[in-house]
Amino acid sequence: MSKPYAAIVGGAVGVALVAAFIILWFFKSHCKNFSNKNSETGSSDPSALEWSRGGRSSSAPSRYIFGSQGARQFTMDELEQATKQFSDSNLIGYGSFGSVYKGLLHDSVVAIKRRPNVARDDFVAEVIYLSEIRHRNLVSLLGYCKERGSQMLVFEYVPNGSMCNHLYDRGLESSTKLEFKQRLSIALGAAKGLCHLHSLNPPLVHKNFRMANVLVDENFIVKVADAGISKLLEKIEEAGPSFTSGVNVFQDPETEVSGTFTEMSDVYSFGVFLLELLTGQEAVHLGFSGTDESLIQWVASRLNSNSFVDRRLMGSFTRDGIRDLIRLTLRCMSFPGTGRPKMEMVVAELERIHDREMELTTVMGEGTATFLKGSELFT
Repeated sequence: MSKPYAAIVGGAVGVALVAAFIILWFFKSHCKNFSNKNSETGSSDPSALEWSRGGRSSSAPSRYIFGSQGARQFTMDELEQATKQFSDSNLIGYGSFGSVYKGLLHDSVVAIKRRPNVARDDFVAEVIYLSEIRHRNLVSLLGYCKERGSQMLVFEYVPNGSMCNHLYDRGLESSTKLEFKQRLSIALGAAKGLCHLHSLNPPLVHKNFRMANVLVDENFIVKVADAGISKLLEKIEEAGPSFTSGVNVFQDPETEVSGTFTEMSDVYSFGVFLLELLTGQEAVHLGFSGTDESLIQWVASRLNSNSFVDRRLMGSFTRDGIRDLIRLTLRCMSFPGTGRPKMEMVVAELERIHDREMELTTVMGEGTATFLKGSELFT
């Protein structure tokens, strides 16, 4: 999206240039030790300033604790102490890499992923590469350990956990009520994370993007997890043990035919993610048969239903906003994959929808009070 350029006031040019020079000199001399490689994660982060003053901020990213010099090698003794000897009480889940533990490491809470098997040389090289990828909407890889027949990864800890805990309508009174604008913000953050991966040279395809890998911090800022983990597993060993579901509705059906993942495969997965944001339900439970293209066919067949959009969204969206998000979802899941939008286009469209929705609901109040059928949305 284009941003307007500020006009230059002629009479103040000289003063502005001198002031700019002084400011530039100040920041260069005081910030030269901070890395400039990381998109949207510069030293202007307020939490970074908080730590530099010696304060403790619960939202301070772990990269400022461990530094930004790449992956740090930890010892098994350090990680055992951090996790109380990998106690079951510290076990918080399972992922494609293995068991996930919460730990307190050097006064900072971290997530430690542990996988049995002796690490090969490829492990360290790939971990170092992945640790250099930093972005506001990606979970940062901080370090690793390869001792006593195990290989472990240390990540920043994201306190509010997976979006699965906040989105799915499971009939629980305690479930989080996420209004339409909030879901758009969540979608936008996740899209920016994927877009950054695709902008790398060479592009990094996530290959396992799903709702469970979209985490939110205490301020509900999105951080996409497990970026590059599929690639890491391919490099260091054969498939190995996996704790993920056997049915992966987020996987692009075209990859089953070609055996190749591309950026468009991630776009398809993102489309399923948008579908879950719209319906408030797990896609695997939506009632489709699981065959190629059946999910998008299921969506098309349900657009005329009053129950397609999550009922918890009632009154929190405008007609144009919900219609445009449904259209974007269908474009991301379209066949063939070559016709899907790139992630940078997805980001731009989500920004447009979000900004428009914020403008309309701020000026006019909340949006549609009743649910519209898909046929009415697209007339």
